[in-house]
Amino acid sequence: MTSPSRTRLLALWASAAVVLSACGGGSDGIPAPVQSPPPPASGTPPGGVDGGGGGGSDKVVPTATLTAPAALADDLTGTLQVTADATDNIGVASVEFQVDGITVGSPDTAAPYAVTVNTADHAAGQHVVRARSRDAAGNVSAWSAATVRFGGTTAVAKGFTKTDGWVSGLTSATAMAQLPDGRLLVAQQTGQLRLVKNGQLVPGPLASFTVDPAGERGLIGVAVHPKFSENGWVYVHYTAVDNGAHGRISRVTMIGDAAAGEEVLVDLPALQAATNHNGGAIHFGPGDKLYVAVGDNADRTQAGDLDKVFGKILRFNDDGSYPADNPYLNRPGQAKAVWARGLRNPFTFGIQPGTGTLYINDVGENTWEEINIGAKGAHYGWPATEGPTDDTSYTSPVFAYKQTATVPPGSGPGGFFTGQSIVGAAFYPAGGPFPAAYHGGYFFADYVSRFVGRLDPANGHAAYSFARLSQNPVDVLAGNDGALYVLGRASITRITAP
Repeated sequence: MTSPSRTRLLALWASAAVVLSACGGGSDGIPAPVQSPPPPASGTPPGGVDGGGGGGSDKVVPTATLTAPAALADDLTGTLQVTADATDNIGVASVEFQVDGITVGSPDTAAPYAVTVNTADHAAGQHVVRARSRDAAGNVSAWSAATVRFGGTTAVAKGFTKTDGWVSGLTSATAMAQLPDGRLLVAQQTGQLRLVKNGQLVPGPLASFTVDPAGERGLIGVAVHPKFSENGWVYVHYTAVDNGAHGRISRVTMIGDAAAGEEVLVDLPALQAATNHNGGAIHFGPGDKLYVAVGDNADRTQAGDLDKVFGKILRFNDDGSYPADNPYLNRPGQAKAVWARGLRNPFTFGIQPGTGTLYINDVGENTWEEINIGAKGAHYGWPATEGPTDDTSYTSPVFAYKQTATVPPGSGPGGFFTGQSIVGAAFYPAGGPFPAAYHGGYFFADYVSRFVGRLDPANGHAAYSFARLSQNPVDVLAGNDGALYVLGRASITRITAP
């Protein structure tokens, strides 16, 4: 039976020809499966970090309590007075305040401890305000925090510049990747791979593929080989039409601004009649292994079945063969490629350069949108569970937000975030021009709610509003130049910081 969420959003897909489903450590270098804890509850310190002791004979840790704003305070606008109480056995030296992990003002050295925050300097949406105290011996309290929502219309924080329509002229875009020299590759659902060079869309396609573009099918993924400068290889994921509709992984070779010589590497099994839940994203991880996201093709029974490739993250060598350390090599046929399972429609995912950390965005049905930590052999629970779970048979999402507002607003694991089709995904690199607190953060977006959020692994996977968008996002990329690129169906938005 078609769910209410799916019925509601199919109309939106049809009008926009969208590709998303908005219905409702192993030797591979990526950590082995763990039971992921839920994010911190509102009003608790993101990360639950204990206070630290300093040197000398005084080992007593001071205390700090955020007194304003209150946890779950909503629609905060204008100048906000942030206050805290602090105590110590000898004396409090200072109290530090932060918004979203970024220090605000200078530490206050005298009671009453306070700092002012201009809410208009931050993107409208969810934020985490927190305080901690320090004594003269260097002992530091735990953070005292509150999850709140800023009102207003600010699209991006002060100091950032958002350029809508930085590149325009795209048609039904679905995914993007970046070459080492900064050129961008953009996949269009109807089968064209486009090239962006020096901020301009190059006329005509770089390469074209014969695809079935119905529903969420089509050209839905693109990746660049880690040794591109040596081999020129670009990989694509699309719905092929020969011998019936099915997913295909191919590669072409780029020379200059041209590409040719398609080499078919993998032909996945035939698709069912349903044209949705195809997944799409492809990325290279540690050891030049290619990871491929495949949805359940609207048949939930396939997601947990280890003999089926649907509802999975697949893992291949760069020639389409099966890595020797894949977890299910004893399975028949292409099930040898299965790396993780129990997913509904993982349209996007991201791999952090250097660490190989993988986060999977799984589009939910009627209740939850999920971010899961990718792990070899993990089972994320679909269809037995959606959203946070205590069932130890499955790996619970590290962050999830609901499709409708909670009561009271902001309560629960996702806080004030709501949406109906999670997309993304990008880890921000260390050393980029964004403030240091952003380094290592994970950017995600929502196609329906038109926001970009930032997940903060360093602070208990707390989530903050980063940008409001004027278009429906389908992909997010952290560029070689340190900018954040957000792909819409017809254009690219570029967000920069000094």
